[in-house]
Amino acid sequence: MTAIMTDGAVSRGAISLPTGPEPREVYSPAMSLSAGTRIGRFEITALIGAGGMGEVYRARDTRLEREVAIKVLPAGLHRDRDSVDRFGQEARAASALNHAAILTVFDAGTEDGQPYLVTELLEGSTLRQRLNAGTLPVREALDIAIQVAGGLAAAHLAGIVHRDIKPENVFLTRRS
Repeated sequence: MTAIMTDGAVSRGAISLPTGPEPREVYSPAMSLSAGTRIGRFEITALIGAGGMGEVYRARDTRLEREVAIKVLPAGLHRDRDSVDRFGQEARAASALNHAAILTVFDAGTEDGQPYLVTELLEGSTLRQRLNAGTLPVREALDIAIQVAGGLAAAHLAGIVHRDIKPENVFLTRRS
């Protein structure tokens, strides 16, 4: 199964527009949340990954007793109005979609001024990681392409343009 993830580059409407200026602050690993930190009902257990527009953590939903992923803006960016607006746009666009090849959004909100987005926790690897492991067999490449195209078609039917399809944003899950 392939899941299309967002990286802050989504838009509504027939054309995609730039998301605005680049963030004014640079991500620093020292800004990470530690295990045990709570954001609402979600308890952080580990850092999964980080980039310029977000940190993604493995977390535990204490109400539903399930593992989830939670994305937050890097420290400092939650005070940057453009970054917060882009993050909110990403959350609204992703939550409007329901397709097997698109990451499922469970919740979104703000805790102590920090916006967050809660999604299903994907197990597997990115398409980039798979490509780095070697050439894809034709059948596997076609299967991935068909699933990505299906997810993008569903987004386009909802008036959403992803604008950042790349191997790092395509996740290959362990589900069949």
